[in-house]
Amino acid sequence: MMYYILIAWIFGITGMGKVWALTGQTCALLAIVCLIVQCVLFKFPQLNLQSIRLIRLSLLCLLSFNLAYVYADSALTRRLSLRELTAKPAEVIVHVKSLNQLQSKHIQQQIMVLNDRKQPVKWLAYVYPSLDSQLELGQYYRLYGEVLPAHSYAIEGAFDQEKWFLQQNIMAAFRVKKAEKLTEQQLYAMGFMSYLRQQNSIVAEIQLAIEQQRLKLRNTLQQQSLHHSGLLLALLTGDQSLLSPEVEALFNRMGLSHLLAISGPHVLIFAAMLCWMIHRLIIRFTPSWYLRYPKPYLLMIPFCMGVLLYTAFVGFEIPALRTLLTSCIVAVLILLRFKLQALQVLLLSAAILLFLDPFSILSAAFWLSYCACLVLLRIYQTIQQQSEQLMLTRYAQLKLYIAILFESQGKIFLALLPLMLVFFQQVVWIAPFSNMLALPWLSLLVVPLSIIATLCLWVVPPLGILLFKLNDLGVSFLLSILNTGDQIFGSTVQNIAMSWTVMFGLILGLIILFLPRGVVPKSWSVVCFLPIFIFDESKHAFELQILDVGQGQAIFLQNHDQQMMIDMGGHYDEQKFSVGQQLIRPFLNSRGISNLDQLVLTHLDQDHSGAYFSLRSTLPVQTIYSNEQVHVMPESQFNYCHSGQVWQLKGVKIQVLSPKQQQLTEVTHNQNELSCVLYVQVQNAQPYANFLLMGDAGWEAEYQILKDYPDLKVDVLVLGHHGSKNSSAYDFLKQLKPKIAIASAGINNRYGHPSKLTLQRLNELKIPLYSTIDKGSIQFIQAQDQTIQLNFYRDQQRWLNR
Repeated sequence: MMYYILIAWIFGITGMGKVWALTGQTCALLAIVCLIVQCVLFKFPQLNLQSIRLIRLSLLCLLSFNLAYVYADSALTRRLSLRELTAKPAEVIVHVKSLNQLQSKHIQQQIMVLNDRKQPVKWLAYVYPSLDSQLELGQYYRLYGEVLPAHSYAIEGAFDQEKWFLQQNIMAAFRVKKAEKLTEQQLYAMGFMSYLRQQNSIVAEIQLAIEQQRLKLRNTLQQQSLHHSGLLLALLTGDQSLLSPEVEALFNRMGLSHLLAISGPHVLIFAAMLCWMIHRLIIRFTPSWYLRYPKPYLLMIPFCMGVLLYTAFVGFEIPALRTLLTSCIVAVLILLRFKLQALQVLLLSAAILLFLDPFSILSAAFWLSYCACLVLLRIYQTIQQQSEQLMLTRYAQLKLYIAILFESQGKIFLALLPLMLVFFQQVVWIAPFSNMLALPWLSLLVVPLSIIATLCLWVVPPLGILLFKLNDLGVSFLLSILNTGDQIFGSTVQNIAMSWTVMFGLILGLIILFLPRGVVPKSWSVVCFLPIFIFDESKHAFELQILDVGQGQAIFLQNHDQQMMIDMGGHYDEQKFSVGQQLIRPFLNSRGISNLDQLVLTHLDQDHSGAYFSLRSTLPVQTIYSNEQVHVMPESQFNYCHSGQVWQLKGVKIQVLSPKQQQLTEVTHNQNELSCVLYVQVQNAQPYANFLLMGDAGWEAEYQILKDYPDLKVDVLVLGHHGSKNSSAYDFLKQLKPKIAIASAGINNRYGHPSKLTLQRLNELKIPLYSTIDKGSIQFIQAQDQTIQLNFYRDQQRWLNR
């Protein structure tokens, strides 16, 4: 019963951010029903039938699910109330109590802001080299700068910055322009006595001391003549401040990036080393202790303390917290002499972690960590059954351990494949082999030696530095092997395009494969894998989606088996932030789309076409249209777009209304006005059947369109030039009178799009306006009854609502 209740609790927490009709009253009603059923069973034990017990279990699971959802939802409500939602200049009083992160061009520093709310809140400060003085750990400051609210690109498949801020309990970002150090006496005078008393507590002082030791270790390694100080530091504490981009890229290509984050084995290695030293001391000086207390009982507290100490040293990361909770649960069960059930311990650990921090459910680390543990647990159970049946020699044991290494890496790779596709939309095929090579080397040599070297730094610094230099040689040897493998195999990172329908089949098939023999026939997994190869039900009759790509435009259009895009957006510096790689590629991958039939670049401004050039070599496109010549890949065909062109899809007609063919020679001098303007008509659709996509066209093109197409019917108008004041003329809007208008623009853009004049014209004509700034990606999708539904991406999660 406990298994199901814990699983229901975990799945209830996963509802965080969803808008479900579950309330505290629902939980109370379910609790009353469960109590009544339990009382009936207690009063009439003869009714304790299988069906009654099943009803009771179902009610308890439903109650657990509802309680978890309400608990997570209330925690989310409290945290959302502390967020900053508008950019503004600010003067704040802050406390620096955690280690910073060094970036290539700035420093990221988490700060506690004392004067913004009734309670201290955490912000993320960006400190640039131009600042006169850097922020010191443990000090108080008055900072002057600009508040930067978290704002995600609300597009399917892309990284959700707002979710990450919430999971990290960061309420805003802050660009520091000036800093003044403050003393505790000054803070007392300002009225922050309560906060100062908290920081003078023993727990707070220990936390600050740990952060200072982490900073001291970073500075020590940075000052030494080590070739790979950044990698040693990352493997030891998870701090990637000194990690070189080349090494980080190599680990990503080889599928080893998870080793740069602190995992359970790191913690267990330190705890095991601590217990081994205590064990040797007991044997050497007081062996009689083992006569009075069993060895597991005697070493249990040092083991848990070692886990706690290392978990604190690495900043209470989720994998380390999982190990800490699991160790404490096991210790309590052993002391209470309860029977240990590994799966129940793992589920209980996850449930407690989510009770302490329900926002952990938003982290990929939570799912990857616990799923990997489940796979290892299943492998361990298999090995245990084999070892009970066989008496093995040492050579046979070595062969068994090698076989375990191969089996575990293969199964972990397969089990985590769906999660990797969900969170990262890519897979590294060489990962099982690189992990087989790197894991033993790092776990048995590099990490233990780094721990010993760190301990020696506090006692005998020269010896600690010597050990780090020896370890540097070991890391160099491993990197040379990895570099050789990288040169032989090349890049094995592959973007995978897989829809949710296919993903579900993949997950279900893998679950069947990992179930114990006899539960479900393994051959059933083949049926689950069929959608990968034969069909995809996620494609709709018609879909048009204006994607949130910031200050730019990208429109996705799908009709049955045809996929096309009108513009792709683009950042002014695609090397700094690639709209193509970070937004368009993840979106297409999440839709199971690996190639496009058509791409129309309305014109070649960077904010409309830049993303294409960053994807050109990896995204096959059959036909590309634009108003200027585009250098395309050999497998693509290029055509100029001009009025008179018509593309007839199944039930959808697409016309080019502008520019005229004779105007193409003038495009280089008038790019915006001669943008490719598309008119999309969906047959038998209601209430949105006619879409006009203006590109960056302004008044001149609008006048020409009204002259050439006086009877044009428009239900949805995507405003020209992001809603600038020089587009969407009053007469143009009045004659077309669309049901809704849409502006594709970026938050706080320097152009002020959509402009106040355009908003005024729309308001006077009572034309509703939806912007990607407020609504995120805007989707029009045709249902089975031919009606076209309007959906906003920011309505899907509470933290995305504006």
